[in-house]
Amino acid sequence: MKKIISLLLIFTFGLSSCEKDDICDASTPTTPRLVITFYKDAEPTVKENVINLKVTGEGESKGIVFNKSITDEDNPLRYVTNSNTISIPLRIDRNTTTYDFVYNSQSTNPATRNSDRITFYYTRENVYVSRACGFKTVFDLDPLKPNDLIDPAGDGFWIKQIFTDIKHIESENETHIKIFL
Repeated sequence: MKKIISLLLIFTFGLSSCEKDDICDASTPTTPRLVITFYKDAEPTVKENVINLKVTGEGESKGIVFNKSITDEDNPLRYVTNSNTISIPLRIDRNTTTYDFVYNSQSTNPATRNSDRITFYYTRENVYVSRACGFKTVFDLDPLKPNDLIDPAGDGFWIKQIFTDIKHIESENETHIKIFL
């Protein structure tokens, strides 16, 4: 009888030491990316697909991965999109992020490729999500100024206008920046 009571006591104490698993649910919102939608300049309500767009961060060579199904990191198609909406990350370690937006990046004719550089300025705030997920960063964009868009290659601007549509970036469910081509 003493053995059974001892076994029950050990089992009870063993169960009481278990803790809830600290696993961050995949559906929990994390640090949002900047959502950019491209529009026709002549028809501002019509979305425009960008041909072979490659977006490269400052000091990077490969670019943002748009085609995750391509696992070969040396395949240039992994880093291009032909979409009218993209999502790109903002840096969480500083208040600016600079990207080169290369239009028609896969063209073999250098005269048809065009690169514009945009610097995004913002403030950031770390927000507690949960013990399992930790913190996420939310951003407040500063209004874009004319000198935030430059032509690094001297090949003319392919981006005509940029507007901040939603200043506070807390989710990826809406367009934050509108770019007119």
